[in-house]
Amino acid sequence: MPATTYSTVIHWFRRDLRLSDNTALYQAKQLSENVVPAYVLSSWKGSHHWTGAGRQAYLLGCLDSLSKNLEAIDTRLILRSGAAVTQLERLIKETKAEAVFYNRDPDPYGQEVEKQLQELCRSIGIECHGYKDAVMHEPDEVLTKTGTFYRVYTPYSRCWMAQDKPALSPRVKRLGTVPASIDSLPLPGIEHWGMTDMDIDLPTPGEKAARSRLKSAVESTVMTRYSEDRNGPSLDATSGLGPDLRYGTISPRTVFAASQKLMDEIRGKADRESIFAFQKQLAWREFFMAILGNHPEVLETDFNPQWRGLHWDDPGDCDKFERWQQGLTGFPIVDAGMRQLAASGTMHNRVRMITAMFLTKDLHIHWRHGEAHFMRHLLDGEIANNNGGWQWSSGTGADAAPYFRIQNPWTQTERYDPEGTYIKRWLPELAAVDPKRFRKAPEPLDPLAADYPLPVVDHSAERDETLDRFKQHKAKLDNQVA
Repeated sequence: MPATTYSTVIHWFRRDLRLSDNTALYQAKQLSENVVPAYVLSSWKGSHHWTGAGRQAYLLGCLDSLSKNLEAIDTRLILRSGAAVTQLERLIKETKAEAVFYNRDPDPYGQEVEKQLQELCRSIGIECHGYKDAVMHEPDEVLTKTGTFYRVYTPYSRCWMAQDKPALSPRVKRLGTVPASIDSLPLPGIEHWGMTDMDIDLPTPGEKAARSRLKSAVESTVMTRYSEDRNGPSLDATSGLGPDLRYGTISPRTVFAASQKLMDEIRGKADRESIFAFQKQLAWREFFMAILGNHPEVLETDFNPQWRGLHWDDPGDCDKFERWQQGLTGFPIVDAGMRQLAASGTMHNRVRMITAMFLTKDLHIHWRHGEAHFMRHLLDGEIANNNGGWQWSSGTGADAAPYFRIQNPWTQTERYDPEGTYIKRWLPELAAVDPKRFRKAPEPLDPLAADYPLPVVDHSAERDETLDRFKQHKAKLDNQVA
């Protein structure tokens, strides 16, 4: 990093919507007199493969919070809309900025825009500085002893945990001034993207709310009982920090540092093991980001080449995919998860696995259809983690569950929601049903409730069908090799 002191620079906010521990923002202020804070809204309309109304509403809430935080330190957020590089070029000319600062995106789409921005800055003779911020360790920092990328989580996590964690940057308290002549769009509603349907109870967005959620996770039993409670979908046993990490209202460094501080204060072995299990979720997040960084093709095809070309059913051939989306499959644990997703923009992680494996192993529908549905609804939807989770469940991904590991929704219910608390919360039509009935398929003439459907498939039969498809595909490949 050059020791140049700039007069005016632009900090391009992206997925780092905070003032605390923001690497690029802090560096921009250290090296310049005035920092122009900018955010560029995308301008697509109607629908998008990777996002939906709830996600965009939450983003706008985070931007509103960021704008107010900037006003509190006597500056303002400059909001533009359109192609990011085009809008930044205009802002560079308007402000006479000498450099652009940004935090690097872990996704290939964002990285492509970064390349375009770097080329623009070279062509007009200004500097462009990108920083590691969305992760603690980027893909090329966690390598095997021979310098290759990890393909399996467990050795990756050991290497990740062993590395020194980056220090936190101080909260910026002053960014200088933005000339009054620099125009900014008003913060829009989701109508900006041509959306109107938004019936979701969103969590409070923004940096202050994120730090409050972290404080609650530290002071409650979330971290110290994480190992014991994290698989119970009816329990309030997770931090709720997923959307905060996705939109950058809190940094992964801040979360890890808080958990490590608690670890240092705790002496009980079980509590410490639970905190360690919590920390390893951050490693999972970065493992899948490393997989995507090194293998961007996973967004288009199976990570494991062995399973490319496997036969999947067309979701348009019948109504099974639509029933899965709507939570009307007749499998209560699956339907509860899908309705939770639609109503809240979130889903318990254990139930994410159950619903994903049900779509791929019981309904035989390719994971990419489920992946897209989740991304349009999940407030914490990360492209890398969502893709990695879906490929794990389908048996085609990195460190995936083997194809013959097929979760039974009935036994998963017995194990993780034995009293039916989670199911009854999201399926009110089953409120009066004995929860023991949720643990096995009902008889054809004995539905769980008059207004609740019978199971759309027979799990045992579909399990056999899945095993047969994988075995036939593998045998075909083996014959080709022979």
